[in-house]
Amino acid sequence: MRKLHHSKIVIVIGTKAELIKCMPIMLELQAKEEDYWFIHTGQHPVREACKKFGVKEPDFVLSEEPKISTKFWSKINKNSFVWNISMIFKIKQVLRKIRPRYVIYHGDTMSAADAAIGSSKLFNLFNKTWKNVHLEAGLRSGSLLEPFPEEISRRICDGFSDILLAVSDLSEGNLKKEGKKGEIIKIGNTIVDSAVIALTLAKKYKRTKEEYVLINLHRHEHLRSRKNMKKIVECLKRVKIKAIWPLHDNTKMHLEDYGLWEEIKGMKNLKIISLTDYPYFISLLADCKYIITDGGSIQEESLVFKKPCIILRNVTERQEGLSTGINFLTKLDVEKTKEIIKEIEENKLKIKNFENPYGKKGLSKKIVELLLK
Repeated sequence: MRKLHHSKIVIVIGTKAELIKCMPIMLELQAKEEDYWFIHTGQHPVREACKKFGVKEPDFVLSEEPKISTKFWSKINKNSFVWNISMIFKIKQVLRKIRPRYVIYHGDTMSAADAAIGSSKLFNLFNKTWKNVHLEAGLRSGSLLEPFPEEISRRICDGFSDILLAVSDLSEGNLKKEGKKGEIIKIGNTIVDSAVIALTLAKKYKRTKEEYVLINLHRHEHLRSRKNMKKIVECLKRVKIKAIWPLHDNTKMHLEDYGLWEEIKGMKNLKIISLTDYPYFISLLADCKYIITDGGSIQEESLVFKKPCIILRNVTERQEGLSTGINFLTKLDVEKTKEIIKEIEENKLKIKNFENPYGKKGLSKKIVELLLK
């Protein structure tokens, strides 16, 4: 840990997804030779990703990084509850030592919610000298249980933040409609910069011109339901072209538990690979014909590279993409999903020009300028 001294900005990160979306801001600060503190909650291992992105490693690590992909997998239980409470107090203690001007956290994770609460007036009534900033504010699915617990986490973040950096017109409208007390600023989504940077870093990887679909499935609400996983497998079996699936450990475990793994292995056109680093994943996304997912950020990345994206969910908090004509919310309707897959694979889907609702490259620079002015 560095010797304590004043720095204007603290960035609190727990997961790889948070690091990916905060990385352009960190790089921009480093390019300006502006110091910042990096607090890591330890929810995911991030050190290797820091090295690949060229950002510094954490100054404070509040719990030991897991050796597997995540500390809690899909379980919300006593251990995760105790961990979250401890994080709130640990974050508060570090902030009182550092006393920055801004505390930044991103998105909808447990770590983000802990950072929002730990840096709030509620926990620092007489000691708060900073403003806490929520990156990616205002996203809403309309259901507290989908995605769970992310929808609850993002609402906590928005409720406790002094500055709300909204990602789009829609998210800005959500925050105003809810009467949030923090200052609302529509800025765009840093994923635009993250994806562009990652594709540049992916130049060392071998690219392919072969047509394929990229699969990304790991939502907790699906992993806890055999019925939902069965529907998802039925959808995947409709794919006729080559399919590449970077498979999460917990997704495989649940497929095995539900007796669905043999069906997956029986798909001759499916290539299962280990989880990749972000640059390679983005190269796969940039070159694919289309995407099948139940994830969140990948919907945004599909807009950056104008790739059709089939969303195997009932609701989505990334509603901006649905108006572009290339993001399709299936509500887990197997027949509807099969029709969309057929339309894309038979080249009947015409992709129209559209303006990315999350903004253009370079918005991370605007965020840094906003914080340093």
